[in-house]
Amino acid sequence: MSGVRVVEIVGIGPGPFAAMMLADLGADVIRIDRANGQAIAVSQPDKDVLARGRPNVALDLKSERGVDVVLQLVEKADILIEGFRPGVMERLGLGPEVCLARNPQLIFGRMTGWGQDGPLAHTAGHDINYISVAGALDGLGHAGDAPAFPQNLLGDFGGGALYLVSGVLAALTHARATGEGQVVDCAITDGVAHLLAMSLTIQQTGAWDGSRGTGLLSGGAPFYDVYETSDGRWMSVGGLEPQFYAAMEKLLDVELPDRNDLTQWPALRETLRATFAQRTQAEWTEIFDGSDACVAPVVPLTEAYEQPHNKARGTYVEHHGLVQPAPAPRFSATPAALTTPPSRPGADTREALAAWGVDDVETLIEDGVAVQS
Repeated sequence: MSGVRVVEIVGIGPGPFAAMMLADLGADVIRIDRANGQAIAVSQPDKDVLARGRPNVALDLKSERGVDVVLQLVEKADILIEGFRPGVMERLGLGPEVCLARNPQLIFGRMTGWGQDGPLAHTAGHDINYISVAGALDGLGHAGDAPAFPQNLLGDFGGGALYLVSGVLAALTHARATGEGQVVDCAITDGVAHLLAMSLTIQQTGAWDGSRGTGLLSGGAPFYDVYETSDGRWMSVGGLEPQFYAAMEKLLDVELPDRNDLTQWPALRETLRATFAQRTQAEWTEIFDGSDACVAPVVPLTEAYEQPHNKARGTYVEHHGLVQPAPAPRFSATPAALTTPPSRPGADTREALAAWGVDDVETLIEDGVAVQS
């Protein structure tokens, strides 16, 4: 993405992740934070991995001069991304109509939970609320237990940030072919619903009624679940296909009940539970290592960067003193690379604005329109 310029109006969660991803892929991203402090309270902003790869500029967006600086950046940008509630950018004087008037080829990416319209559009919410309403949360977890939410991975980042990135890149392709910019309305609820395509297929073909912990891939099948080991850790089991299931049975060295007889599933689950409880996670990992049994250890995040496969591929890297995920995906001809570390709000104001061709940066700083921290 070398040569693509992105203006990021700092928000929380999915917006910064999308900007990070664009920066990882080589885009020239300028991060616009608040002059009176960062948009999200991070006790150590120099350790905020989501802020890596781009300079941080602090501007007073409630002043006409601050807004004018953003519009100067917009004139030179290919993409703008923001994550405010509907109407906020318009009230600042930075709505799509204003920005597209200054740059008709601009891609204006809008990241929200509920979208730009609809009954909930102007209400507050978080990941857990968005995945609830979209229909994803109710089916997660084991039968009889409360719904289990996967941190904020499914909504903010899966259904949000990744859809924003794919949306603005698709729109950029269109703009370069036609000269026509546009608004990309990215709602987490829409993205999460899109991720449920396979779940809807399974439900509508009658293979699953949608209830929690009963589907083949949601805890209903004993051979697609997690089991505790003797040291209080866990192994993940995914032996769906008969040949992988057979490999698991062989390495477990135990005769399992017939998995094709659903009446035997409770006995099968109990057998697997009792068997995995006999050894430590490390012992089971060694037993299954290199096999096609589809059994793997459940690795804590604090240990994931030392896990042998991750380490061999460089899935996690140490960069500027921080353990970080490496850029993904990987490219054979144009590999992505980590560049600058996260920085404090306003740490790069002077240099970044000058690099984007903004005039009289020193006066802006002297007058408090821009802040150099």
